[in-house]
Amino acid sequence: MDSAKSGAVQLFFVDASHFVMGGFVGVIWAKVRRLVKTASGRSRYNVLGALDFVTKKVETITNDSYIRSDSVIALIDKLVVNSIGKPIKIILDNAKYQRCALVIEYARNLGVELIFLPTYSPNLNLIERLWKFVKSEVLNAAYHGTFDEFKTAIDDCVSKTDKDFKTQMDVLISEKVQLFDVFEHSELSAVFNQNALAA
Repeated sequence: MDSAKSGAVQLFFVDASHFVMGGFVGVIWAKVRRLVKTASGRSRYNVLGALDFVTKKVETITNDSYIRSDSVIALIDKLVVNSIGKPIKIILDNAKYQRCALVIEYARNLGVELIFLPTYSPNLNLIERLWKFVKSEVLNAAYHGTFDEFKTAIDDCVSKTDKDFKTQMDVLISEKVQLFDVFEHSELSAVFNQNALAA
C-alpha cells in the first residue's frame, strides 16, 4: 500500500461479486408500513472488478453466466492496456478460477504479480467494501423492474467510484484493515484442552 501511494507500483484489489436480482433488504423508519416492490426471478449479474487502491477507479469484466479463468485473464489484459508504465500488483483470494495455473502463468508472462490472500480472510480484500457499498447505494430497498435496469444501476455506481463517490471511497478503501492473531492449530488445541480440564 505504501509503494502504491508513493507511485512506485499500481496496486489492485480483485474479486467477483454475484448480484442476484431480487429483493435486497433495507431499513426505513416510517409511521406506517411501507411495502417495497421486488422483481421476480433469479437472474444473476456477475461483476469481476479490479479496484485501484490509489485512484479508486474500478475496471470490470461482467456477464450473466459464470466468472471463469478467461474472465480473469481478460481483466488482467484490461489492466495492462490501461497501465501507466508502473509494475502491477494484484491482491486476490483463492477462488479456483483465479488461482489456476493458466491465470498464474499468464500473469507471470506479462510481468503482473499476483498476491494471494490467506484462506478465509475477506477482511483483507478491500474490494469487498466496495461490493457492500454498491448494495447499500443502489440495491437495498430499491426496485428495478427489468434485469437491464438492475445491471445499469450496478454499472453506474461502480463507474463513479473515482468521481462522484471518491470521498466515500477514500474513507472505505484505506490502509485500515482488521487483523487477528492466529494460533497454530496445536497451540489452540492445547488452550482448549486446558480449559476443558479446568472445567
